[in-house]
Amino acid sequence: MLDDIVLFVHIVQQGGLSQAGEYLSLPAATVTRRLQRLESRLGEKLLHRSARQCTLTQQGQVYYQSYANLVEQFEQTSHQLNQQKEQLSGKLKVLAPLNICHGFLKPMWLSFCKQYPDIQLELILNNQLEDIIKSQADLALRIGPQADSLLQQKKLGQADSILVATPSYLTNASVLNEPSDLKQHRLIGTTLRNKWPLTNIKTRASYTHMCRFNSIYNDTSFVKYQVADHQGVGLLPRFEIINELATGEFVRVLPQWQSHNREIYAIWPSGRLLSKKAVCLRDYMHEFIQQRL
Repeated sequence: MLDDIVLFVHIVQQGGLSQAGEYLSLPAATVTRRLQRLESRLGEKLLHRSARQCTLTQQGQVYYQSYANLVEQFEQTSHQLNQQKEQLSGKLKVLAPLNICHGFLKPMWLSFCKQYPDIQLELILNNQLEDIIKSQADLALRIGPQADSLLQQKKLGQADSILVATPSYLTNASVLNEPSDLKQHRLIGTTLRNKWPLTNIKTRASYTHMCRFNSIYNDTSFVKYQVADHQGVGLLPRFEIINELATGEFVRVLPQWQSHNREIYAIWPSGRLLSKKAVCLRDYMHEFIQQRL
């Protein structure tokens, strides 16, 4: 009914049904049918129509005066919002995991803010999955595909999980040539898994190590901290330790073996057209991740 009231206001402002149809790019028959539908719902005749002109009835005058300003305000607001969607400026709310943003993605966030200073980035970091719809966020970064049918997603990249330790730890530890040698080592793990499924990247052979952890955390950051303190071997996603590998602080152990890939996704609510600034960030993240993993 609201759309039909908007149409009625335009008929009056444009001076007739055909003129309103041209202004709104609607067929004349559609304009006539929708006006008749509105009059039927209201139980009132709103316009006296002749071949040459339309004039308001008394009831039509009341409805026009009641709704004309509201329709104008509504259309002005809609126009402003549509302009904002097409601009690289304004607020952009994003949900993302804490660990990867403090580490691997830290330079990306800094460079994005520098390159697009008119975008007001509101970055909400949390390792717990916050509902993107309830939080009214524009975009979210997630590790692993999302099964929710109310979400659209774009894969940004993937990285394997690898076994790492410090050179200092390995100097004083038992030999580590085969996955079964892990039994002789201090292992640092997470509450998310008590076994490490490994695949040989050359032979495709598989091995699952049932872990007895010396320390266990519900946060992979603390696994990284303890490994960095020369206290054992950890299985960590490559994107969380990319800087430590580059500097030589961490080295791979059993380099022919790796665990499951960790996929990185951008997600947003289905049925929502992404704003230009959200598309800009999504593509910026994709390019950054593709260049570094």
